[in-house]
Amino acid sequence: MCTVCGCGQATVEGKKVEGHDHGHGHDHHHHDHDHGHSHDHDHVHDHDHAHPHGHDHVHAHSHEHDHGDGHVHSHAHIHGHDHGHDHAHAHGHAHVHTHDHDHGHDHSHSHDHVHGPGCGHDHDHGHVVRSEDAIDYGAGLAGVHVPGLAQERIVKIERDILGKNDGLARANRRRLAEKGVFALNLVSSPGSGKTTLLVKAISDLKEKHAIAVVEGDQQTSNDAERIRATGVRAIQVNTGKGCHLDASMVGHALDDLDLEQNSVLFIENVGNLVCPAAFDLGEAHKVVVLSVTEGEDKPLKYPDMFAAADLMLLNKADLLPHLDFDVEACIANALKVNPRLQVMTVSARSGEGMAVFYAWIAARAALAARPAN
Repeated sequence: MCTVCGCGQATVEGKKVEGHDHGHGHDHHHHDHDHGHSHDHDHVHDHDHAHPHGHDHVHAHSHEHDHGDGHVHSHAHIHGHDHGHDHAHAHGHAHVHTHDHDHGHDHSHSHDHVHGPGCGHDHDHGHVVRSEDAIDYGAGLAGVHVPGLAQERIVKIERDILGKNDGLARANRRRLAEKGVFALNLVSSPGSGKTTLLVKAISDLKEKHAIAVVEGDQQTSNDAERIRATGVRAIQVNTGKGCHLDASMVGHALDDLDLEQNSVLFIENVGNLVCPAAFDLGEAHKVVVLSVTEGEDKPLKYPDMFAAADLMLLNKADLLPHLDFDVEACIANALKVNPRLQVMTVSARSGEGMAVFYAWIAARAALAARPAN
């Protein structure tokens, strides 16, 4: 998963909530807020600085052998050890063989052998399952393969990162509950029509509900501008190299949104059907949006996301007459992954099925509502 592929660090170091630059990943959550009501916040300070420990130990050994026949062999062995933060060792062995012959010919041969995690030599094959026409790197304890890291190490990294995130998500959830805010985390692959669907929903619901939006993308404020055009408040969160929102980012966005009592919060996550599945943001439900242009087998290909969701919106239903798409097969695949998943077929363009989605929101928002202080 992404916590070990690089974007886990990027979400901390490269995140940017619109109007704020948190370049060092310090989570300064909710200090001294006095809004006339009680806040029960976890004060968690994450100082996630990468400390590369570059200790270069170079040992040079020179051995000269005189065989008495006029041939002198000089062997110089240089061993370089670079100890990185995750204790990945790169060993560089440079062997220089110099042969001095009586007849005046000097033959020098230099052989550089570098063995490290990125050189293509994987010494941790225990979790890889091979068949005649497939290689499965997700069969191990961690469910993912990272060159140079053992499965146990990957699991520990994931637990550490997700543990911190879950603590912040609980703080977000308490914060939202205190104001009776109903929050949805919308997830999908890029191009599913998620933003168009959200604009349609906001336009239809804003007279009945106070609405705010946290908009997540790697770059640009394009989608946030589309949301603001409907007249509601939206905060853009750019994740940089990160491929998902996390609870810290949403917490910072909540600082600026000043949500109304008993409102609805839509969190539009970065377009990605993998990494957002693991990260709780403090939402009431994950809503996965799947368009009919993507294929019936998406739930089987990306099971974690569909397993984590409570509702699937099968979007772009207006295109069904023009596509070879089996709706029943798609729904069956989704229910194989998650038998409790609710499914609605909708079209943001034609409005088909949207009233059912709105009723689903209204019922749950009413349950989340709290009396004003």
